Amino acid sequence: MDKLHIITPVKDSIDLTMQTIKSVLDAELNIQFTYTVYNDFSTAENTLCLEEASKSLGFRLINLSDLTHHPSPNYLLVLQHAQREALTDNADLLIVESDVMVKKDTLQKLHEATKLPQCGIAASVTVDEQGSVNYPYQHFQDIGSQVLRTTKHCSFCCSLLTNDLLKAFSFEALDPSKNWYDVTISHEALKHGFHNYLFGNLPVWHRPHSSRPWKQLKYSNPLKYYWTKFTKGYDKI
Repeated sequence: MDKLHIITPVKDSIDLTMQTIKSVLDAELNIQFTYTVYNDFSTAENTLCLEEASKSLGFRLINLSDLTHHPSPNYLLVLQHAQREALTDNADLLIVESDVMVKKDTLQKLHEATKLPQCGIAASVTVDEQGSVNYPYQHFQDIGSQVLRTTKHCSFCCSLLTNDLLKAFSFEALDPSKNWYDVTISHEALKHGFHNYLFGNLPVWHRPHSSRPWKQLKYSNPLKYYWTKFTKGYDKI
């Protein structure tokens, strides 16, 4: 593909979100691309900040409140909308979540990874500020600078979904009762004959759950985390 659609779903956490957006806009890309930020019912104040930033920095902003009345999270709607647009434009789709910082060469090299055999998903490993592999890739602590073909799911923290995969599997078939879909789509890619690759040589800085502070309870108070998760129906994957 010679075109790339980059998206970032956003829910508040405006300071870190702006760092993510600026890191994407600072990326060095030698292909045609569009960058869309999906605002998933952030506060009025943060929505205004995003609207002002979209004008000054030059990214496209879609307020999901203009598309749906369904309460956040609306990741399914984001994925379905982004898939339709990428297919219409014959482009690959690259997801950079709002708690991630990419390097200048990350996006270009992930794009180049689509040349790997039967590539369905190309994902960057996530690291903390000190460069140690962190959530959700703790089970790849020894990856180093390797590029691994993996049958484990790829997180969508920073992942490219090839146009061929988008053509093969419609996101309209995803289960609307769930909140997150990286596990499902990773498995569907394998079912459709694609390979998923994890890039240890393209690490991105991940600040886990910055847009969902309640998930920090997973580390500080696991019992309260699981009680909140199941009683409120959060985080269905």
